[in-house]
Amino acid sequence: MGYVHDTHMSQFIPPSELQHSAGTWTVSEASNLMKSARGAGDGSFTTLVPIRILSNGSAKKGARLKSIDVWYAIGTGACDDFATVELEKVTLPAGDTAVSGAAVSGVTLDAGHDTAAKRLAVDTDHCMTVTLDDPVWVDDGEFYFIKLVVDCAANTVFTFFGARANYDLRI
Repeated sequence: MGYVHDTHMSQFIPPSELQHSAGTWTVSEASNLMKSARGAGDGSFTTLVPIRILSNGSAKKGARLKSIDVWYAIGTGACDDFATVELEKVTLPAGDTAVSGAAVSGVTLDAGHDTAAKRLAVDTDHCMTVTLDDPVWVDDGEFYFIKLVVDCAANTVFTFFGARANYDLRI
């Protein structure tokens, strides 16, 4: 029986899978692009980006999460703030104990997005990369998501184009 150890796997996460807490969002296709756009309006929103990759209960098997890329654009006017970019880990226990979650420490943002000022600027396109300082093998009792908290100005139009999880695969 064969064995796969691929160190260059990725999984695209379409904008329709992102969850948004506030604002008026429209998922659409324009100019051959699928996107999720928030209409202009002053206020904050939280977006959750689920990281859907394989998991495995055996040690060092399945997927080893290395980084996540998030594509977005800010149009018309800059955001007031874009302070929160967190990788969250949720643990799903066996039995009747409570599900728990916590922010993952030890992540680094790329140089173009490592401050709120860089993340909130009006730009044609942004590709923000969140890299785990120590990549993790995803256990079958856990899952990960990215949490983004953005405060938009009255004229800010915010658009997501999707995300990509980058990982090693060992099966």
